[in-house]
Amino acid sequence: MSKKGLIITILILCVGLIMMGCPKKTAVKEEPSVKKEEATKTEAEGAKEAKAKEQFEKTLVAEKTPGVEGEVFESSLLKDIHFDFDKYDIRPGDASILNENAALLKKYPNVKIQIEGHCDERGTVEYNLALGERRANSAKNYLVSLGISPARISTISYGKEKPLDPGHNEEAWAKNRRAHTVVTAK
Repeated sequence: MSKKGLIITILILCVGLIMMGCPKKTAVKEEPSVKKEEATKTEAEGAKEAKAKEQFEKTLVAEKTPGVEGEVFESSLLKDIHFDFDKYDIRPGDASILNENAALLKKYPNVKIQIEGHCDERGTVEYNLALGERRANSAKNYLVSLGISPARISTISYGKEKPLDPGHNEEAWAKNRRAHTVVTAK
């Protein structure tokens, strides 16, 4: 190879190396459609939450008697649990009801509730007030174990003073042995 050919080969190699050089950083631009899609998802989720909150608020009906934390509201979305005679432990079927109540309360972290403990007509007033309190606290403790803040839950016992069913038989008594949950407002 001649001197001229060698110089040309070296020049070609240098130009090739310069052109290859370090790889350039390429800026990845997000497609506008992806940003719009994410914004649409966020707006849709916000609208869905607002609609759910509105539906929850529509279920609230003011109760005539005040609770321990101020005015109370009934909600058809919060379900009662029931207890066996002279018991205050949570039964498996009632645990699933409390799980549903907890899921609802997690959706609405600013909602405060009051759990009312109720008993059937058998037993003394004092005994039933104490049993109603244990029932309300049992439901509260279960909700707290599911992650609901205890500061959001107050309890009260009505004992046998506010029966759901005024009957004097086992069917009525079973309905009256309950923990009833209401929404509180100060």
